[in-house]
Parts: sequence; C-alpha cells; structure tokens
Amino acid sequence: MRIQCLNEMPTGHDMRKVQRREKNRIAAQKSRQRQTQKADTLHLESEGLERENSALRKEVRRLTEEVKYYSSLLSSHEALCSLLPAALPDVTYGPRAFQPLISTPRFQH
Repeated sequence: MRIQCLNEMPTGHDMRKVQRREKNRIAAQKSRQRQTQKADTLHLESEGLERENSALRKEVRRLTEEVKYYSSLLSSHEALCSLLPAALPDVTYGPRAFQPLISTPRFQH
C-alpha cells in the first residue's frame, strides 16, 4: 500500500481506483434496491395467494355442507318415494343420473 503525502497529486491510477469504487458502491446499492423490491413483490403475491387459498377453502367447506344436505334430502326422499322399486336399496347416483335421456338422430352417410 502506498502512503500519499498531502501535497502529492493523485495519479491516474488512483483516480481510476476511486472511480471504480464509486461505481461499485452505486451498483451494490442498486442491487440491494432490486433485491428489496423483489422481496416486497413476492411478499405481496404471497399474501394475495393466501387470501385466495382461504376463500377457496371456505368455498370447499360450504360446498361439502351443501353436498351433505342434498345427500340427506335425497336419502329421505328415496325412503318415501313410491316411484322407485322397493327391490333397489342403496341406489348410487352418478353425475349424470338426473339428466333426461335425449335421443339424438343417427345420421347415415
């Protein structure tokens, strides 16, 4: 390391060194700002996803309760329904069980 006297003028090498340090300081500052900005953005996105997840879980609970209600309603109806044959205990309904059957015309070529 070289010790400079007060009356000595900085050399070109020393000036470049000072400029390089300043440039590096500014680049490091910008890098930290970008990193902070990215962390803030991720935090906001995370909060939004947590709110959405909470709302979806609430909807799942509501729909589960609705399914229980309609299943119970259907079970109590089946026990009293005179249109269902008595020989069919425990009928299982699929997702298309209550859709009317529509015959579609068959096109011949």
